[in-house]
Amino acid sequence: MPFSLGYGTNGFADHPLPIALELLAEQGYDAVALTLGHPHLDPFADDLDAQLQSLRSRLDELGLRVVIETGTRFLLDPRRKHRPALVDEDAAVRLAFLRRAVDIAAALEAECVSFFSGVLPEDTTPETGWQRLIARVADIVEYARGKGVLLAVEPEPGMLVETVSDVLRLRAELGDPDNLRVTVDIGHCVVVEPAGVRGALLEAGPLLANVQLDDMRPHAHEHLPFGEGTVDLPLALATLAELGYHGVAAVELPRHSHDAPGLAVRSMDALRAGWHEAGTIRESERWLQESTTAIAANPGTLNNIFARAGRRLGRSPLHPDADPTGVLFGTTSDHARGQLMGRLGEFLSPDELAEALLALYDGGDSAERRGLLRGLGALATGLPKLPDVVVTAGLRLTADALRTSESGIVAAAAGPFAAAYLDQHSWRHAVLKLVFMGISLSAVTDLQKRADDELARMARDFAAERTAAGRPIPEDVHLLMQSSSSFSTSS
Repeated sequence: MPFSLGYGTNGFADHPLPIALELLAEQGYDAVALTLGHPHLDPFADDLDAQLQSLRSRLDELGLRVVIETGTRFLLDPRRKHRPALVDEDAAVRLAFLRRAVDIAAALEAECVSFFSGVLPEDTTPETGWQRLIARVADIVEYARGKGVLLAVEPEPGMLVETVSDVLRLRAELGDPDNLRVTVDIGHCVVVEPAGVRGALLEAGPLLANVQLDDMRPHAHEHLPFGEGTVDLPLALATLAELGYHGVAAVELPRHSHDAPGLAVRSMDALRAGWHEAGTIRESERWLQESTTAIAANPGTLNNIFARAGRRLGRSPLHPDADPTGVLFGTTSDHARGQLMGRLGEFLSPDELAEALLALYDGGDSAERRGLLRGLGALATGLPKLPDVVVTAGLRLTADALRTSESGIVAAAAGPFAAAYLDQHSWRHAVLKLVFMGISLSAVTDLQKRADDELARMARDFAAERTAAGRPIPEDVHLLMQSSSSFSTSS
C-alpha cells in the first residue's frame, strides 16, 4: 500500500501505551493515531518533555509513524463530553489544549494534529458559531505554522463542521492556509457525506492529511469493527491509492478497548483482504476508463460493452464478508455497470441518456438491470438535479424493479435515485417491500432522512399482522416502528 496502516490508541484504553505500541507493531501496523489524554499521554503532565523524548525514541525503534488526535471525551471538562468546543462562547481551555497538541506534534515529529469544530451550543446560531470557529482556527493555524506542524480538521456528524464541504468552506474563509487540511473518517461518510466514502475522499483530494478507518451504519454515528456496517472498505482503500495518498490511515474504534488485541488482529486481516479486493476495483476503474473512451467515440458500442462487463470483471459479490450473496451492495460487474451509467451524462444528451437507460433495461438480463439501477444512483449522486427526461425514465425503471420479486433488483432500486426522486408514498412501500422480502434496510439510501411517522405506523401495522399470524417480526421492523425524530447519531 502507498499509505501507512495505523491503529488509534483510544481503542487500547486498557493497555499502557508502551504495550499498545508493541502489540500494534507486532501485528504489522506501521503507524499509530495517538489520542492525547487519559490513559496514555497527559498533555499537561509536569514531566511531559521527558515522556515525549522517550516516546519519540520508542516510535523510531518500532518504525511507527504517528498522528495526533484530540478527541478525548472528558479531558477538558469532567462533566461535559468534548467541552468546551471551538464553537462555545468561552473556548480558552480548548485553544490552550490545541496549542499544547501542536507542541506535542512538533516534539514527536507527528504527521499532523487532527481536531474538530464541536457541537453548536443550543443558544448559539450557526452564524455566531461560524464566526467563533473562524477566529479560533485562525489562531491555531498561525501557532502551528510557527512550529512547522500540519493541522487537519475532521468533519463529524452533528457538529458545526459536519462534511468535507464544510471543512473546505472553513479553509477558504481563512484564505486557504497551506498548513490546514482535512481528516476523513470513512465511517462518517455513510452517515453525512452526500457522495459517500469515495465522493468525500475525492472532494478532499490533495488536501487529505489524515484518514480514520472504521465501519458504520447510515442511521447511527457508532464506530464499528469492519464488516458490521455498510462502509465500502475496498472502495475506500482503492480511492486512497487512486489519490496517491501517502499519509496514515488508522483504525478508529474508541469503544472497543475491551477486545483491543483481538480487534487489532481482525482489523489488519480485514484491511489486507480489503486491499486485495481494492485490486479488483482498480481493474474496474481501468475498464471504466476504456469503456467511456470507446462509447464517447462511438455510442453504438454501449450495448455490447454493457453486456460484456461480467466477462471482463467477474460476478463475485462486491463485499463478500458483509454481503455474501451480493444482494445489498451488488457484484463487481453490477458496480462497474453502475459507474459506467453514471458517466454517460458527460457525453450523451439528456434525451439520449434517457433512451439508453430504457433500451438497456428493457433488453437486459437481471445482472444488467441491477447495474442500470445502481447507475441511476450514480447519476443521482453525481449531479445536483437530473434532467426531467432522465428522471422520468429512471422512475419508470425504479417502479418496474420494485414490482419484481428478485431481491437483488429490489435492493438496487432502493438506492440514491429512489431517495432523491421517488415520491414519499412509493418510497415507503419500497422500504416495506424490502422488509417483507427479508432484505436488510442497509440497502436503503437516506433512511434516516426520509423516514416519517406514516412509515412508522405502516411498520407497526405490519408487525401486528405478523404477530396475529404467529409469524416472526423481522428485526428491521423495530427500527421503522419509531418516528423519524428517533433516528439519531452519537459520538
